Amino acid sequence: VFPEMALALWKNFLQTTKKRILQQRRLSLYNGAHGYEEELIKKKLQQFSGGSINLSKEDNGIGILTLNNPKLMNAFTGTMMVELQERVTELENWKDGKGLIIHGAGNTFCSGSDLNAVKEISNSQANHLTFLISYSLQDGMNMCMFMQNTLTRLMRLPLISVALVQGKAFGGGAELTTACDFRLMTPGSEIRFVHKHMGLVPGWGGAARLVRIVGSAAALQLLGGAARVGPERALSLGLAQDTLPSSEQSTALGEARAWLSQYTEGPAAVIRAVKQVVTAGRELPLEAALRTEKDVFGTVWGGPANLEALLRRPKHK
Repeated sequence: VFPEMALALWKNFLQTTKKRILQQRRLSLYNGAHGYEEELIKKKLQQFSGGSINLSKEDNGIGILTLNNPKLMNAFTGTMMVELQERVTELENWKDGKGLIIHGAGNTFCSGSDLNAVKEISNSQANHLTFLISYSLQDGMNMCMFMQNTLTRLMRLPLISVALVQGKAFGGGAELTTACDFRLMTPGSEIRFVHKHMGLVPGWGGAARLVRIVGSAAALQLLGGAARVGPERALSLGLAQDTLPSSEQSTALGEARAWLSQYTEGPAAVIRAVKQVVTAGRELPLEAALRTEKDVFGTVWGGPANLEALLRRPKHK
């Protein structure tokens, strides 16, 4: 009876812990108290159509997310923003997932948001400049909150994620790369925070994440100088982890898969737990991170992979 009781207790603990971790991950940055009306914002965004966000989930637990709007260098339209949120929800519910590669169709990554849609939002509303500015400000803030929510959820997925940067990752595209755990670049590719030239700063969370990746001094240089960052400089800054040999789309994707597999080998429960404790360590104050680590440890302790390893009695050399 005792082993069965212990197993039942462990399963119950596992379920409640997983539920708590999931709730933490899906916590929205913005809600009604911030003037954030998600359904209304989605309706507005869906007026600006074009392109798509495609997701394929492979048997080995690697997801491939493709930004697909090659006519506009994979710039985000309104419908693509909404679709990205839908794909993130799908990935949150993918229990067997271990890794994620984000790339763009047609040998380039992403050139940010579709400025034609932004112009249309402005032009279609009014001719009076003051009304136009106040109206489009609200639209801009709404898009900002919507994309920050989505990219924060993307960053917190229990999947080890890689941005495969081919061609250009500009503006919002550069911001998207910072929501991934790793960035891989292909020869001739560049990441560029061009916001200053648009009279803007990042609004999708890219600045806050960039500071955490490269430090404040390098982030000031990249944002203040709107600098072109090729593979060599990205590697020296710690913005990219590696340069892949090929710049051809399907070959580079295969190389990115192989690169990622060194971190996703093994049981999904363990890989996902690894990502969860790192996320906690990055985002939470130390004491909260330690408590989360203890909870996540409880989800794998005595689990199948742990028991199997104990039976094998591995000797670490």
